[in-house]
Amino acid sequence: MATVIIHATITLDGFLADAEGGVDWMFGRPSAPEDDGVVALVMEKIGAIVGGANRTQTIEEGEIPYGGMLQVPVYLMTHTATEPVVRDGITYTFVVDDIAGAVESAKQDAKGGFVSLLGGKISRQCLALGLVDELHLDIAPVLLGSGISLFEGLGQHIELERIQTSAFASEVHLVYRVLH
Repeated sequence: MATVIIHATITLDGFLADAEGGVDWMFGRPSAPEDDGVVALVMEKIGAIVGGANRTQTIEEGEIPYGGMLQVPVYLMTHTATEPVVRDGITYTFVVDDIAGAVESAKQDAKGGFVSLLGGKISRQCLALGLVDELHLDIAPVLLGSGISLFEGLGQHIELERIQTSAFASEVHLVYRVLH
């Protein structure tokens, strides 16, 4: 059975991006091989992705999950029916208003690996629905002060169990199991 994870790099104050959705703060930071290794181990296990579609239901540069480094099925949540898009060997399937169905389809495609949830809104919806098994958070040593939060507006209490912690030169890596 696939494991549904929230996999995110966030700031110490819990933001995924600045107020305009920018993630420039994420790049050009010092990194240790051990930090890269933690992320690489997660990425090796990802068998499918669920995220949010942009307003035009297109796949454009800078919007491709994991920069296109993962050749896995991608399910994008939308409110408008759109035909699947194939780009660089990756199939992007647009799912209309059925996040539980998208996660279930991704679990089948993941073949026992990880289903990675991307984006704050998608992650919060799946947490609220009890669809998330684990959180894999890479915490960058920066404070944005404002922006797009990973958990703001969740609106419910969720207990977690820490199952792994590591810290190297540039980030702290936390893995939590969601207690259902």
